[in-house]
Amino acid sequence: MNHAANFVDSIHNESFEDRYLAKKITHHSMIYDHGREKESLNGYWHFGIDQYDTCLRANWYEEVYEDAEGRSNPMDFSFDEWETMKVPSCWNMQKEKYFYYEGSVVYTRTFQYRNRGEERVFIKFGAVNYDAKIFLNREYLGCHKGGSTPFFVEATGLLQKQNRIIVVANNTRKRNHVPTDNTDWFNYGGIYRDVELIRLPETFMKDFAISLVPDSGFSKIRVELEVEGSKRNGWAEVRIDELGIVFPVEVADGKGAAVIDAKPELWSPEHPKLYEVKVAYENDSIREKIGFREIRVSGTDILLNGNKIFLKGISAHEESVINGKAVTEEEIIENFTLAKEMNCNYMRLAHYPHTEKAAKIADEMGIMLWEEIPVYWAIQFHNEETYQDAENQLTELIKRDRNRASVIIWSVGNENADTDARLKFMSSLAMKAKELDPTRLVSAACLLDHVHHIIDDRLAEYLDVIGANQYYGWYQTDFNNLIKLFENSKPDKPVIITEFGADAKAGHRGTADDKGTEDCQSDIYRKQVQVLEQIPYVKGISPWILYDFRCPRRLHPITQNYYNTKGLLNADKTYKKPAFYVMQDFYKKIRP
Repeated sequence: MNHAANFVDSIHNESFEDRYLAKKITHHSMIYDHGREKESLNGYWHFGIDQYDTCLRANWYEEVYEDAEGRSNPMDFSFDEWETMKVPSCWNMQKEKYFYYEGSVVYTRTFQYRNRGEERVFIKFGAVNYDAKIFLNREYLGCHKGGSTPFFVEATGLLQKQNRIIVVANNTRKRNHVPTDNTDWFNYGGIYRDVELIRLPETFMKDFAISLVPDSGFSKIRVELEVEGSKRNGWAEVRIDELGIVFPVEVADGKGAAVIDAKPELWSPEHPKLYEVKVAYENDSIREKIGFREIRVSGTDILLNGNKIFLKGISAHEESVINGKAVTEEEIIENFTLAKEMNCNYMRLAHYPHTEKAAKIADEMGIMLWEEIPVYWAIQFHNEETYQDAENQLTELIKRDRNRASVIIWSVGNENADTDARLKFMSSLAMKAKELDPTRLVSAACLLDHVHHIIDDRLAEYLDVIGANQYYGWYQTDFNNLIKLFENSKPDKPVIITEFGADAKAGHRGTADDKGTEDCQSDIYRKQVQVLEQIPYVKGISPWILYDFRCPRRLHPITQNYYNTKGLLNADKTYKKPAFYVMQDFYKKIRP
């Protein structure tokens, strides 16, 4: 305890953040929101850069304008006179002076509320990068860590006719966070996905999962429900009218599960069939578009609906020149359309969870997806708090997207050194993914042994599919060593080449030996595919990357200029580099 009579908490307390971090918002507070009516809280929020975290230090959310004796205090803020910032958006893209800003920002807005018969009210944030502290009507609701997954806060009992919500968003890169302080992409900040109000009855379906039962001959559908509220025992009803299904599901102590005999038309990239599924319990209901398919491995093969497939793919970041990470549905459709033009059936969404809209659109367009959490490079694998952060992000991702037929692979990380601490950390994540969702494959994008030129990573034991990043011809300059690597490796499970490629500034030409030219890039691509098509255990490819993206570590003034230029298109996607057509031709001829 501090006994100094002149101690001022707002300026002397360097542990000011502890009380906020102690109240965590995690996957436990998630509710199943797909297929529900929601009201948008998007729009223009008031916005202030708070470099010294004065809002948190001085409890601005309390809005105390007088002291205990009723005397007026000078204030360092005036919420409703601040400038405005569009939500969702990345602050970096709204004004040039905010482009490289890293730190805390205070968002606030007011909104009207009138009860319409609902008994529970929640506010959903699609994503805030990297952490967010939420306040509503002078009450602190909690802190969420993880910049790419959704989180929910309950507003029941706190809402008034006029309401103020405050979000302190902080995109500071921290060593113990997931991702850590050193990455290979631009550090966008802000409330960059939708903010929505959800009205529910007192008893509602908190979670819902539906899928084909593995190894059931595509003839059984499993449904699982979790109910929250006072009426935890009863009967839910599942309807799939197109299949003639009206099926009761018993709910006991808040949990329900059933297996339904059915013969759905199976979802595939060629025929992305979706069924309207309705679920009802008490006064709550959900209506969703669901596809049914089975993904599994057999030896070194990947099987979709029992048939061997080759994952003809491309990697992509969640970024656009105009919007940063706050990509629009039109931009997502553009990306998938470009992939299909390249004859892709698959996309690796790197290196963090992309918006849930991507998986919904992929369901409709017929693109299989790899989804990943940002356990990237040199995470603090020995730190238990860091592990809990990663596991929570993985759980939030799986809960969000496990009803999306397009998602076939959960990835637990990318390019990590094979240490004992990392093995424990990532194998635990792989096992957690299997526990949460036994219907999908689990992988990770692993580094290769470039000393002995072999696929050799202890994590592979815990994976269904081995992801392999390799840059022979670029970072590993002797291309012949790629041939040695495949000769030396004898994996007993499928391998996806999750990355290969080379930088090429759009329009920059030269010989195949001139690094940074389109000619060098396309030469490396031709050599890669000539080798890869001969390797029997390689069952998928996702070159790096669909289009150029911002990256502060890329400082070559001619070929990069703060961009990673390994894209097969330029950053605004108006120009296809020659390597795009190399992959287009290769994927056109390749068969499972």
